[in-house]
Amino acid sequence: MATPIIVFQLKLLLLIVFVVQFSAANRPSLVDTFRSIIKPKADSTIWAVLVAGSKEYFSYRHQADICHAYQILKKGGLKDEHIIVFMYDDIANDPENPRPGVIINSPNGSDVYAGVLKDYTGESVITANFYAVLLGNKTAVKGGSGKVVASKPKDRIFVYYADHGGPGLLGMPSMNTSDYIYANDFIQVLKTKHAGGTYDKMVIYVEACESGSIFQGLLPKNLNIYVTTASNAEESSWGTYCPGLTPPPPPEFNTCLGDLYSISWMEDSDSKDLTHETLQQQYLRVKKRTLNNNSSEGSHVMQYGTLSIRKETVSNYQGSATRKISADPFHTFDTMGVINQRDVDLYLMRQKYERLTDGTQQKNDLLKKIKEITAYRAYLDSSVNMIKRYLLGSGDGPVRDEGSALVDDWDCLKFMVRTFETHCRSLTQYGMKHTRTFANICNSGVTKKAMDEATRKSCSSFN
Repeated sequence: MATPIIVFQLKLLLLIVFVVQFSAANRPSLVDTFRSIIKPKADSTIWAVLVAGSKEYFSYRHQADICHAYQILKKGGLKDEHIIVFMYDDIANDPENPRPGVIINSPNGSDVYAGVLKDYTGESVITANFYAVLLGNKTAVKGGSGKVVASKPKDRIFVYYADHGGPGLLGMPSMNTSDYIYANDFIQVLKTKHAGGTYDKMVIYVEACESGSIFQGLLPKNLNIYVTTASNAEESSWGTYCPGLTPPPPPEFNTCLGDLYSISWMEDSDSKDLTHETLQQQYLRVKKRTLNNNSSEGSHVMQYGTLSIRKETVSNYQGSATRKISADPFHTFDTMGVINQRDVDLYLMRQKYERLTDGTQQKNDLLKKIKEITAYRAYLDSSVNMIKRYLLGSGDGPVRDEGSALVDDWDCLKFMVRTFETHCRSLTQYGMKHTRTFANICNSGVTKKAMDEATRKSCSSFN
């Protein structure tokens, strides 16, 4: 016969089980809790800055990415006065574009160029203007529409950049030494923006090789800025929807239509109710797709900064207007055919070469160009390797702690890049990968005089 104590314990246990089950059945999910708590402040405006940092038809995909992002924001309810677009604007009507005046971002995609209000085009797509726009400094802007992010303390900001990159820097169309976006300068701009108290929170998406190096060890966690990048600090990002790969673009297109990370987040935004999807959920989906089934042809999407922001819905930064959900049939987690960002131009030239008629002047000229580019890249690799041997011997320099910034002395890195491009030649988007070697030289404490002498000697031997 059960004792009163045992009976009491059994009743208490049953009561606890009932309460737990009742609570679980009636409480909102963790995600729903975040949605109900974290909402834009009253009278809050969403601002957006979209930057395509490249030019020329072989880099079609970057401007296509930016135009697609513009369409997503417009469908989300953002007004043109709050969207600022940087794009060279030279591909829609390029002679090689099989659909003049039209840009697409996926094989059966609609025209994403239509209606895009372009603020900074051509020679006004420069780093100084990008920084001035972010800081809301109208007097510092040169050319373009003059539009800047005139945000207020309650406002939110979405920034999306797509182009080539390298360890510690991002490209811009001119590819001049003085116009790279260096990580330390960009972070300082963000710190200045935060210190001014002119925004509530900010989300930044970056498509570029080694894009994680722009924020790793540099972006403070207290700026109310959440970042995701296409790759970690040491790997390339990838072009996709390329001819000869699966899925391919329409047969008349000899270009890659998009970038893997970029089309992943945008096709996700197109196919989801953004008022019910959190930034974290989008990050996880994009991370999975960009990893490309754990293949060697994929990259690791990273996140940095104020990670608590990822609890918020995507609509807080891309707009919450009711819109038609339009899932792209190519939006899949199957393995995607991709090309390393740095190799896309040569890949496309070779694809075009194979289709041209043998013996024609056009085919001969293209082969000559392919050989010139290939030789130039070999020259860049050999020059940097010789400089490295002069200054570091057979080693690679000091080993950095995991998660640390690329370099401690950014002025040294800028000097090394400038010195190389003075005595040798332009790094180009391909050679941007060598800034890690330059950073290692700086981290080894090599003097500027030694850098200059080694660079002169190395490059003179190849000229």
